[in-house]
Amino acid sequence: MNYLKAMLGALLLLSGAALAEISVIVHPSNAVSVDQSDLNRLFLGRGSNFSDGNRATPLNLAEGQAAREHFDTQVLNRSSAQLKAYWSRLVFTGKGTPPAEHPNAAAMKAAVASDPTAIGYIASSDVDDTVRVVATF
Repeated sequence: MNYLKAMLGALLLLSGAALAEISVIVHPSNAVSVDQSDLNRLFLGRGSNFSDGNRATPLNLAEGQAAREHFDTQVLNRSSAQLKAYWSRLVFTGKGTPPAEHPNAAAMKAAVASDPTAIGYIASSDVDDTVRVVATF
């Protein structure tokens, strides 16, 4: 019985971690605002500018990162497998290139903090003053 309680407790902790909030981040000097439609357009290669007309450089976390899974399903409304197939088709036909990938939150923050055109996402718990949050999911 104690084993069962321990397993249930562990599952609750893991499910809580899986549901952690993510923050969409930009360079601190970037005053842009974004909504889910903007993010879909940018991260699916259907546009290359923010709503204010300035160039946007979307950045992804590496596959397998929890924040990436959350972003893909909650923001882009697609599974990782669907996105992989989507980008494979675009790359094969020469119609697009997926966003560059960064291995972890620290690398993503460093990339966004050093590029005023960058937009990425990390777990909200990883946000600090080197980046500006423009949306949370």
